[in-house]
Amino acid sequence: MDKVESAKRAAAHRAVDDHVKDAFRVGIGSGSTVVYAVERLAERVREEGLKVVCIPTSFQSRQLIVSNRLDMTDLETTPELDVTIDGADEADKDLTLIKGGGGCQLQEKIVAAAAKSFVVIADSRKDSTVLGEKWVKGVPIEVVPMAYNPVKLKIESELGGQAILRQAKAKAGPVVTDNGNFILDWVFDKPHDWNGVNQQIMMIPGVVETGLFVGMASVAYFGMQDGTVKERHVKVL
Repeated sequence: MDKVESAKRAAAHRAVDDHVKDAFRVGIGSGSTVVYAVERLAERVREEGLKVVCIPTSFQSRQLIVSNRLDMTDLETTPELDVTIDGADEADKDLTLIKGGGGCQLQEKIVAAAAKSFVVIADSRKDSTVLGEKWVKGVPIEVVPMAYNPVKLKIESELGGQAILRQAKAKAGPVVTDNGNFILDWVFDKPHDWNGVNQQIMMIPGVVETGLFVGMASVAYFGMQDGTVKERHVKVL
């Protein structure tokens, strides 16, 4: 295992050990780092007899839960969760996040919002002071297919930068989300008030959700190259 994967694994295992208890209802995020969180959760279920139920945020995380033989439910049956553990494409000093590089930001945000605590796991490459310092692919914005071009023009005229329709890699045409929508990646050209920008984008007709997670995460665990784990907590004012 290389240093990056070891860092992801260390952060994920630490988060599961610190935040998951018996009888917890656990939201399972999406992405490469979450693989290690589910791995550790399954280990604890086998070794400690831990009883947990899991709620997926995507087709990928559902498959992870199934393959690790963990109990699974949904938000209709279990609308309130104890904790959600998920990755991030970037986290700034205030734990404002950019998520959605994998195209799952809508379901990820719904499941995160349903939890009492939202815990972020990542390797040190995702740790930044200001958004855009490390993640340069922009803010993913899920849009209804018929509205992608009006939304693109509106974002560019009001906020600057460039909103690019995300194209699929293994098929012709755009990426289609688990919800049947398209994704615009908004590459911004200056710092913003992210809470205000998130609200402004959400008010555009045709926008389903953004990959800006503002004021949601309570703690982040960053796996470091030397094998240690760095914690960042939300500052209490």
